[in-house]
Amino acid sequence: MPELPEVETTRRGIEPHINHHVINDLVVRNHALRWPVPRRLRSKISGQRIHAVDRRGKYILLRFETGTVIIHLGMSGSLRVCPPGTPARKHDHVDFLLDNGLSLRLHDPRRFGAVLWTDKAPERHKLLSSLGPEPLQEGFNAAYLHEQTRKRSASIKSVIMNSHIVVGVGNIYACESLFLAGINPKRRAGTLSMARCGKLVASIKQVLTESITQGGTTLRDYIRENGQPGYFALRLRVYGKAGKPCPQCGKPIRQIKQQQRSTFYCTHCQR
Repeated sequence: MPELPEVETTRRGIEPHINHHVINDLVVRNHALRWPVPRRLRSKISGQRIHAVDRRGKYILLRFETGTVIIHLGMSGSLRVCPPGTPARKHDHVDFLLDNGLSLRLHDPRRFGAVLWTDKAPERHKLLSSLGPEPLQEGFNAAYLHEQTRKRSASIKSVIMNSHIVVGVGNIYACESLFLAGINPKRRAGTLSMARCGKLVASIKQVLTESITQGGTTLRDYIRENGQPGYFALRLRVYGKAGKPCPQCGKPIRQIKQQQRSTFYCTHCQR
């Protein structure tokens, strides 16, 4: 599933081509995504200008004067900016046709993505209203994480992957951040000191920033908005490296299951 760095990479990629442009038309080839594409969407946005291209968690927000289109890429979706006359492929479900001749196209083989509309502030939408702070903003800091972990017996990995506590720290990025912070992913969240919370916050910010800079992690189903793969996978330290030497101590990286997800860590370096 595209995670925060992949979604932010996509947002940055499409923004220069679509922001401040007018939607001439909307083409929906398949309304049956995770939630049905609203039948009224075409009338809502046709002739309207995009005022901003934002992101909240894993959602891309196209802001108009009258409301906001909320887009989620699902398990395997991607957004591309297509030149005029680009033929639609299988699984190209939605096209936003722009006044500059380009189209913003949603490709979603598994149809777990979404294209929704809200007349209200998107932050009040049921999909976004309970989300935690953005990990790269000031509100996500040592004091906040320390407060959120008190009296929690759950593993620290499960806590930082909880979108109600902080958004966008998916499985890959949780493993990498915990390794950088030297924290065992199985450690009970409530046992972390303020200092260790601060180190983990700094590691999360570092890993996510690196990933965005590199263009997002290359996953089996993920490609960037221009069709090119991301490159951060080349710099992963522990994820997917079970049995290989730890880059710090040389001992084998261990793989376990936590909440039906693979966790990779060093039993020597992470305490």
